[in-house]
Amino acid sequence: MWVRPATAAVLVACALVLPFLVWGFRTYQLSFAATHAIAILGLNLIAGHAGLISLGHGAFYGLGAYTLAVLMRHAGVSAYVGIFAGALVCLAAGYLFGHVASRLARFYLALATFSLALAVPQTLKSRYLAPWTGGVQGVYLDRPGAPLGLPLNHDQWWYFVTLGILGLALWTARNLVAGRTGRAIRAMRDHPLAAQAAGIDVARYTALTFAAGAAYAGVAGALAALLLDFIAPESFTYWLSIMLLVGAVFGGMTSIWGAVAGGLFLQFWPDVAASVSRDLVQPVFGAILVLSLWLMPNGVAGLLTQQGGLHAVRMGHRQHGQAS
Repeated sequence: MWVRPATAAVLVACALVLPFLVWGFRTYQLSFAATHAIAILGLNLIAGHAGLISLGHGAFYGLGAYTLAVLMRHAGVSAYVGIFAGALVCLAAGYLFGHVASRLARFYLALATFSLALAVPQTLKSRYLAPWTGGVQGVYLDRPGAPLGLPLNHDQWWYFVTLGILGLALWTARNLVAGRTGRAIRAMRDHPLAAQAAGIDVARYTALTFAAGAAYAGVAGALAALLLDFIAPESFTYWLSIMLLVGAVFGGMTSIWGAVAGGLFLQFWPDVAASVSRDLVQPVFGAILVLSLWLMPNGVAGLLTQQGGLHAVRMGHRQHGQAS
């Protein structure tokens, strides 16, 4: 689903004025929603476009967060360099893992990625890494404020930083999917044997897809670490990977823009569920999820695409009737 230029311009304008219209905590929540969207975007590339089952996306999210934290605390690098470094480290880790994944059948791949999600938090707690990672006590971070005397508070500045990175992530993912690489990974998903017969290097494209998806997760993890000002191994359990997958399904796994809807859903569903019943937040969440999947089997993006298609058909029939 591509967004029309006029619609995109309206959405961008609304996003730019939002932090001046809502109060501080809501701006903070919107920043986190954008962070979730970046991570879900990477999962959409892996699971939606390439058809690779991944239950360990949260592991790359955590790797990006700790890369930034270690570099800021022990190497004195800036937060912005740390975000870039988190992306590079996860890009390399995803590429290596992708080479292993290319040799595994789908269900074995699911187990391998789930094992990754289980292993990373325990590894971060290791006494051998504790001098760097802080062990179970975690790491505190100092998030910088707006530079050059800009009249923005911390939440507003990091909202714009996160929004800018999300925009760049959407643009790069769109170009990737629309290009030769995107066609290759979709062919690999839909007809793997035919793709191999056509000369597509399945192992290489699997590794590249995991690398790109992991890089997005690494950026999201680094941004989340800065927004929280603190990270600990318990922040990156397998439950995070499951929730990112839920967000991807809700938004639409094969849609680039659906990641934004998934990010908003992950951030604001607790508020919606709590407004229904504070004592039954998890059951209400389950009911909301089941209802949304029943009404939108292809996610929010699929619903919008379907509605757009129906509108186009109706307009075509109307014009045909007028011509007659």
